[in-house]
Amino acid sequence: MGPNPFIGVLYHWIGGLASASNFIPFRGIRRWSWEIYWIIQGVAAWIIAPMVLALLLVPHLFPILHAAPSASITYACVWGVMWGVGGLTFGLSIRYLGIALGYAIALGFCTAFGTLMPPIFSGQMSSILHETSGQVILAGVGVCMLAIAVSGLAGYSKEHEITSEDRAQAGERDFSFGKGLAVAIFAGIMSSCFAYGLAAGKPIAQIARVQLLAQHRLDLWQNLPVLVVVLWGGFLTNFLWSLFLIVKNHSFAQFAGAPGINPMGAASEMPEEGNLRLSGKTLAKNYILAALAGVIWYFQFFFYSMGQTKMGKYDFSSWTLHMASIIIFATLWGLALKEWKGTSRRTKALVALGLFLLVGSTVIVGYGNYLKASF
Repeated sequence: MGPNPFIGVLYHWIGGLASASNFIPFRGIRRWSWEIYWIIQGVAAWIIAPMVLALLLVPHLFPILHAAPSASITYACVWGVMWGVGGLTFGLSIRYLGIALGYAIALGFCTAFGTLMPPIFSGQMSSILHETSGQVILAGVGVCMLAIAVSGLAGYSKEHEITSEDRAQAGERDFSFGKGLAVAIFAGIMSSCFAYGLAAGKPIAQIARVQLLAQHRLDLWQNLPVLVVVLWGGFLTNFLWSLFLIVKNHSFAQFAGAPGINPMGAASEMPEEGNLRLSGKTLAKNYILAALAGVIWYFQFFFYSMGQTKMGKYDFSSWTLHMASIIIFATLWGLALKEWKGTSRRTKALVALGLFLLVGSTVIVGYGNYLKASF
C-alpha cells in the first residue's frame, strides 16, 4: 500500500484524541497516590498493550527483534529511557497547568524538537528546504508553533482571571503557572526523545515490513515492533521512579486497599474519608481506571504508527501532526471540563484562535506530504 497523507492525517487525529483523553480516567481514581496508579497504567501502556497488539498483528515478532541490528535495538531503547523522563514530568505539568495549557506548552517544545531534529541529524533537511513540498510542510510546522504560542498566551491570561474556586471545580487545585511552565518546558524537550527512538528503530520496521508482505498482510503494522522496544525503555524509567516513591512514601499497601491521596482525583473526594480502607468495589474500580488510562494512552502511538506509514518520504512531519492533534483534543477536553470558566472574552478568543491555527497546521502539513507523494 502506497502513501496516502490524508488518511495519515486522519490516523494522527485519532491518535491525538487517544492521547488527550488518557488522563480522564485518572480523575475517577479514589484515594490512591500518584505512584500507584501511574505504575499500573504504565504496565498496561508500555508492556501489555504494545506486546499484545504486536503479537496479534505482526507475524514472528520475536524473530524480527532478534534479526534487527543490535544498535537499532539499543538506541531505540535508550531514547525510550530519556523519553520516560519527559513522561514523568509531563504528568506534573498537567497537575500544575491543567489539561489544556499543560498540553499546549509541553507539546510545543516537544513538537519543535521532535519534528526538526531527526531530519537534521539524518542530513535530510537540505532536500526538504529545496523542495516545494518540504517548504509547505515546514510552513505547517511554523503554523503549529504559532498556535502553541497563542495557546500559551491564553493560559497566561487565564492565570490572572480565573478564581481559585473555579480552578478547584475544574480539578486544578494545584494550578501554578510559573512552576508549571518550568516543568512543562523540561517535559516537552525530553518527551521529544520518543521521535528519536522511532527514527532509530527504522531498521526494525523494515524487517517487519518484509515479514508482513511475505505473509500477505498490511504493512500498516510495520512500526508496531519499534514501539515495543522504545516503550521498554520508557517503562524502565517510570518503573524505577515509581518504585522509589513507593518505598519513600510507604505506599505499597495501597495496592491492597490502604488509603492514599490522589492529586488528580475527583473534586468530590472528602478529607474526612481519612484512614478508611478502600472497599473491594472501589479498589477494583481504581485498577480498571488506571489500566484503562494506560490502554488509551498506547492507542495514541498505535494510530501514530499507522499514520506514519501513510505520510510518504517526509514522514518526519508525523510528529507535528501528532502533537497538533493532541493539543486540539486536549483543548476541547479543557473546554468540556470548564477549565476556562470565568475567563474573559479575550482569553476565550485566544483559545479559539489557537484551536483554529492547530487544525490549519495539520491541513497544511498533510497537503505538503500530498505534494511529495504526488510528484
